[in-house]
Amino acid sequence: MAHPALTSGSVAVVTGGASGIGLAAARRFAGLGLHVCLADLGAERLRHAAETVAAEIGAGEVMTAETDVSRIDDLRRLEAQVRERFGGTDVLMNNAGIQPGSAIFGPGDNWERILGVNLWGVIHGCQAFVPVMIERGRPGLVINTGSKQGITTPPGDPAYNVSKAGVKAYTEALQHDLRNQPGSRLSAHLLIPGFVFTELTARGRSEKPDAAWTPEQTVDFMLRRLEAGDFYILCPDNDVPRSLDERRIQWAAGDIVENRPALSRWHPDHAEAFATFVKDT
Repeated sequence: MAHPALTSGSVAVVTGGASGIGLAAARRFAGLGLHVCLADLGAERLRHAAETVAAEIGAGEVMTAETDVSRIDDLRRLEAQVRERFGGTDVLMNNAGIQPGSAIFGPGDNWERILGVNLWGVIHGCQAFVPVMIERGRPGLVINTGSKQGITTPPGDPAYNVSKAGVKAYTEALQHDLRNQPGSRLSAHLLIPGFVFTELTARGRSEKPDAAWTPEQTVDFMLRRLEAGDFYILCPDNDVPRSLDERRIQWAAGDIVENRPALSRWHPDHAEAFATFVKDT
C-alpha cells in the first residue's frame, strides 16, 4: 500500500529539484497526482524542469522557487510560498547537494559551502517545514538524501563525507523525535543512493556508465521501499548489490568494535582481512 502522503492532491516540495534524483522524484510525485514545488538555483534550469514535471500533471500544479538551502530565510520563504499556493506541504524531500571535491586542509570557504548546502540545507528545510507539517495533522513524509559515503567515509572527499554523515545522524534523530511527537503523523526516511548518473556524478561524461543506475531507477526503488516502511533506503546499483554494501558497512562499524586503525578498509595491513570478509557475501 502506498504511503498515505503519496496520494492525489497532496503537495511535495523537492529541493535540488531541477535535475538528477530531485527531478526524477518530482516527476514521479506528479505522476501520482501530487502538486509539486521545485526548489533549486538557476531560473532557466527550473523553467526547463517545471516543463518536464508539468507534462505529468499540468502546468497549474507545478511551481518553482529559486532557493539557496544554505540560507534559513530562503527555506522559510519557500514554506510560506508553498502554503500560499497549495495550502501546505505533505512531502518534503531535502535533496539539494553539491560535491565539488575537498581536502582535509583545503580552503575553508569550500568546506563551508559543502556543509552549508548538504547538511545545513537539510536542517534548514526541516526547521522551516516540519513544525508546520505536524500542525496540519495530515500524514506526511520527510525524505533526506544521504550517501553511502556518510556511512563508510572513504578517503578522498572529507567535506562531503562529513556533510552526509551529519545528514544520517540528523535524520535518525528526526525520526526518533517524530515517532514520539504527540499528534505527529509524519515519518522521516534516509535515502542512501548507490552510483547514480547525474550532474553531480557525470564529471564530464555524456553517457551513463554501465555500473550506474539512472535517477528514475533510484526513485522507483525509493518509492517501493517507502511503501515497505523502510527508514534506511539503501539503494543498490548495477555494480554493487545490497549484500556488498552491507559487508562494507559492517566492516566500517567493526573498526570501532575491533579497535582497528581508522578507515582500515584502505589500510594495507588490513587489506587481506577485508577481502576475506567481503567474500562471505
